[in-house]
Amino acid sequence: MSGIEDDVELLEVVVPASLVGWRADRALALLTGRSRADCLRLVEAGLVSLDGRVLTRPATTLGLEQRLAAALPVQPSGRVEPEPDVPVELVIEDEDFVIVNKRPDQVVHPGAGQRTGTLVAGLLARYPEIATLVDEGLCEAQRPGVVHRLDKGTSGLLVVARTALGYRSLSEQASAHTMGRVYWAMAEGHVEDERGVIDAPIGRSARTPTLMAVRADGRAARTHYAVIERLVSPRATLLELRLETGRTHQIRVHLAAIGHPVLNDLRYGHRREKRLSEGRFFLHSRSLSLRHPRDGHEVTARAPLPADLGALVRGTAWAES
Repeated sequence: MSGIEDDVELLEVVVPASLVGWRADRALALLTGRSRADCLRLVEAGLVSLDGRVLTRPATTLGLEQRLAAALPVQPSGRVEPEPDVPVELVIEDEDFVIVNKRPDQVVHPGAGQRTGTLVAGLLARYPEIATLVDEGLCEAQRPGVVHRLDKGTSGLLVVARTALGYRSLSEQASAHTMGRVYWAMAEGHVEDERGVIDAPIGRSARTPTLMAVRADGRAARTHYAVIERLVSPRATLLELRLETGRTHQIRVHLAAIGHPVLNDLRYGHRREKRLSEGRFFLHSRSLSLRHPRDGHEVTARAPLPADLGALVRGTAWAES
């Protein structure tokens, strides 16, 4: 889960043969389109890591298949261009908003790692009026209509505004935590308590700048969880989670903090689940409820588990959900 209030984009790349031997700052400049001076400042600020360790020397040369990561301060850029070929699965279509079922391989809006093929580009092709929200100064050019977002690797429900009324109302609901968001997750190991609340502030990791972490000086974050079922193979726990807040990677960080990271989330956990593709972890936005911007009636949407996650729970109570 990501929060739109964050002012950084995350870049992570596995060093290809073409960049072996390059200085880290030069490679960053090539990968991000930023100046060498900007990339030097990123290193000096401790915002770049190599193989999980903060990089201190911009002249460090890169090796094959090392993991280069950087937390990049967001820079204003041009508008998102509509892309009719981007798939969009509509769940609810309303004059003020749409609720979509996001694919796990989709990125919601352009960022450091992906500029085209995003979900908002597909939505702009279908609903060009979303672009007027940028003209009216309601949202950033790269995030037209975006009220909240989901990480790449997470599937499920997401709401995007179509009108100014919709954007203002939905943003208010998201900020006031009155928008109901329920997630399904599979966590590594057996969670002992049947239900609980993880109340732990989240901030950017001081050790690895592209990760978030529980920090005393972080922003307040609360996640409610309830055990649905404990599995033997894999040894894991199916959970239903409800968010009070919407911090970057909140569920993933909180579950890792209690020793039960999301299955196949290799950024915060360690266990590779070969039945899921790399970069696809078991986290799904199952239901979304909100008040309609015009008359306040409740709108609720649900999305069943997609096939790849469903295969891991076949024969359990969730399999029929």
